[in-house]
Amino acid sequence: MKVLITGGTGLIGEYLGKKLQIKGYEVAILSRKKNTDTAFQAYRWDAYGNSMENEAIETSDYIVHLAGANLADKRWTDERKKEIIDSRVKTAGLLFETAKKTGKKLKAFISASGSSYYGMVTSDKIFNEDDPPGNDFMGETCIKWEHSANRFRQLGARVVVLRQGAVFSTRGGALPKMNLPVRLGVAAPVGSGKQYMPWIHIDDICRIYIRAIEDDQMEGPYNAASPEHATNKDIMKTLARVQDKPFWAPNAPSAAMKLAFGEMAQVLLKGSRISAEKLISAGYEFRFPELEGALANLMKKSGD
Repeated sequence: MKVLITGGTGLIGEYLGKKLQIKGYEVAILSRKKNTDTAFQAYRWDAYGNSMENEAIETSDYIVHLAGANLADKRWTDERKKEIIDSRVKTAGLLFETAKKTGKKLKAFISASGSSYYGMVTSDKIFNEDDPPGNDFMGETCIKWEHSANRFRQLGARVVVLRQGAVFSTRGGALPKMNLPVRLGVAAPVGSGKQYMPWIHIDDICRIYIRAIEDDQMEGPYNAASPEHATNKDIMKTLARVQDKPFWAPNAPSAAMKLAFGEMAQVLLKGSRISAEKLISAGYEFRFPELEGALANLMKKSGD
């Protein structure tokens, strides 16, 4: 069986690809470059030029769609917002049109989405997959992202969407940035520190993608975040504790974060809990369900 991964050189894509190879899958990725330094077969594509090698689709059984501009790389100007959406939606559109043109019948199309589907809000509610999307930029982004994935049902493919929390890994993503002040001995919450941050260990998110490939009963959206809810303060405090670092600095003021990052600051300053019950009911068992165990595991690996 062959799995085609978009975003295959990214944090999740590379880790997932290696896990799939270990399990005996053939893995290919899509790249904008001719020569990609990767252990996987690489095909060329250009979503903005609306072109790709048809063979990438024709020879694949599954597609895992992880491509998308990083939310926290730049301030959210109108141009950047368009890039964030297009990098997710246009890429899926090119995959769909190519599959339609070639007549390829995929077994499944599995797409990333975000826990921010429910909006960047801090509330007492625990959101599940039946709750409506948020009325803000991140809600809008996730709606369009998921709609682009759901089009594959028209081609007879099973579609799974994973509304994933922040993926914790020492090799990239949010965790190294969060851990920098901890390493410097000035660990502190951001803003009030009371905002929830749905999170998941890199090993768990990749195992969930593999489960979505292999379990033909999985379909539709699933919240992909640890069942243990944690606030920003919980995470920073636990990061400090597992590394024997102090946790004493005053909170980073919300006003300073908004001044530095503009609208993008809401990703750091707001957040609610999401339920993992649907995923657990589907039979998935988290390897790292608790924050302390997950962070201790990651910090130990980073120190090896």
